[in-house]
Amino acid sequence: MIVVETIIKKMGKVPSIVKEIQLSPKRELDYSYQKNISYSQYTMWKKCPKQWALQYRDGHKIYTPSIHTVFGKALHEAFQHYIKVMYETSAAAADREDILEILKDQLRAHYQDEYKKNKKQHFSSAGELSEFYQDGVEILNYLKKHRGKYFSKRGWHLVGIETPILMPPVKYNPNILFMGYLDIVMYNEKLNKFKIIDIKTSTNGWKLDYVKKDEDKQFQLILYKKYFAEQFGVPIENIDIEFFITRRKVYEEGDFPQKRFQMYSPPSGKIKISRATKAIEEFMSECFTNNKHSTKEMYPNPSKWNCTFCAFKEDTKLCGLGASF
Repeated sequence: MIVVETIIKKMGKVPSIVKEIQLSPKRELDYSYQKNISYSQYTMWKKCPKQWALQYRDGHKIYTPSIHTVFGKALHEAFQHYIKVMYETSAAAADREDILEILKDQLRAHYQDEYKKNKKQHFSSAGELSEFYQDGVEILNYLKKHRGKYFSKRGWHLVGIETPILMPPVKYNPNILFMGYLDIVMYNEKLNKFKIIDIKTSTNGWKLDYVKKDEDKQFQLILYKKYFAEQFGVPIENIDIEFFITRRKVYEEGDFPQKRFQMYSPPSGKIKISRATKAIEEFMSECFTNNKHSTKEMYPNPSKWNCTFCAFKEDTKLCGLGASF
């Protein structure tokens, strides 16, 4: 009780709805009888049912390390740390934090983790790591310089960083739970609005014309919105969503220099929520029977786009159809 009171005292003038979410018990998965799915599972199944079955149902793991994954994790942690200090203490305190050192430490730590998982085989070079670090420095310095434009403190409160959600996607199978972590959740007291922000790292940014046509990419945040509303009892119409894209490389010369950040809020009204819900329900019906993975045959969907980065593309015992791409 003393711990809870101390937390609330530190929160100061935090709205009661934010306190309730922050202090709500963390949901846990009981692996003895429950299974979890994720948005990445859904997208893999949608792209190629065979790949999903090999990896998630049959348990075949072919590890493929990536410097992009390492950088994404490290940047997330430095970026989120800055935002957390900014809202929970002050912008001045956030500026005093050595987020560049955090970035460097996290790059080193995540690279070491990937290196060990990759049987102690290097998958990047010192030069490439240095380049990615310098790109991260530019992104974080841009954040500090332009923080007020992208993260206003006027009326906004930080609800959480990496807020976990754990909800059953279908009522008929309550022991299969959708698991996700929300990068940043904000609340505006005046507007009575929540905002769920998903940070994406990108080399050159997103081509928004294509993203606006890609419902599967949009469905990630739409599903996060739906399950956040259900888990915390928030009216779904009071939740906005936003992809926050960070660019590693920008063209700063010329009359129209690029910005380091892009923001895209996909439409997430009743129609879109219904379409996203039907998509995840289709995945559930195809891949699970009661509380178990379905044993039905899952067929490959070979194409250059699907197979180029597939871990099973050259394994002729498991698939091998992607070797020609």
